[in-house]
Amino acid sequence: MHQTPRKAVIPAAGLGTRLLPATKAQPKEMLPLVDRPAIQYIIEEAVAAGLDDILVITGKSKWSIEDHFDKSFELEKHLESSGKFEELELVRSISDLAELHYVRQGEPLGLGHAVSMARQHISDESFAVLLADDIMITDHPLLSDMLTLHDRHQCSVLALMEVPHESISLYGCVAYEDTDESGVVRITGITEKPEPDEAPSNYAVIGRYIFTPEIFECLDQIKPGRNGEIQLTDGISLLLTKQPVLGYIIKDGRFDVGTKIDYLTAIVELALAREDLGPQFLGILREILARFDKSPLAPAAPRRLARVVKAFTSKLPHRSRSK
Repeated sequence: MHQTPRKAVIPAAGLGTRLLPATKAQPKEMLPLVDRPAIQYIIEEAVAAGLDDILVITGKSKWSIEDHFDKSFELEKHLESSGKFEELELVRSISDLAELHYVRQGEPLGLGHAVSMARQHISDESFAVLLADDIMITDHPLLSDMLTLHDRHQCSVLALMEVPHESISLYGCVAYEDTDESGVVRITGITEKPEPDEAPSNYAVIGRYIFTPEIFECLDQIKPGRNGEIQLTDGISLLLTKQPVLGYIIKDGRFDVGTKIDYLTAIVELALAREDLGPQFLGILREILARFDKSPLAPAAPRRLARVVKAFTSKLPHRSRSK
């Protein structure tokens, strides 16, 4: 019987080429979303689900991730002597978030290879994998629900989301069978980035996984694919031949902050959810959108986008939002 997972793995070794030039000299995981780096939201999500033993798979030039979560005695001393006790408490809370460990992926050999590097730390326990590109901005406790589903069925669980048919080639895509549980399917197959006409469904695997330790044996057995990379989807495909794998379907709240548009959208969502920023920021957004509507010189595409955003923001006062 598999134990309740208590550890999480965060692969963070990617080069972030989709966000160049911002990521030329800093990790994409350290790009700020309002006033916190993206990876801090991921770690806070894991901790909120009870996973406070976290292994971060880093790569070249990712030292700033470790520095961010380490203690900063000089900064703390300066804040204390300056009487900035609120800022001091904030800085100290970052280093106390979780028990963090780091291992470096020396070569970019794929997500499957990155996950396999956690084997020594995880040993024979089930564990969670959270991709650092995927930020969850939702009141729904996705990771906690996935952990509960794992405990109930003693198997691996993947988060799924339906995406437009033409976009499925950007994701790992699953074939599935319905179950008696609402929002839960049994995965029968998985394909990495299929062409839309060849995709078994429109359900994409997004960046949250709960794995049984057998995934490591599967990753050991598969061969490198495109670009010499070990694909996590190939490991999952082999795992399907050995034990059940469930899919947990979510409808919204996921942002791929490795893309520019989702990165910007996530900033807006997070800022609007803040009691200290939301009301003032909403007013600023409405002023900007009003200028777009009135300007005859505004390009057509941005003006259309402005109308979409205006319609979205007009609903915000009626939405229930968390901090």
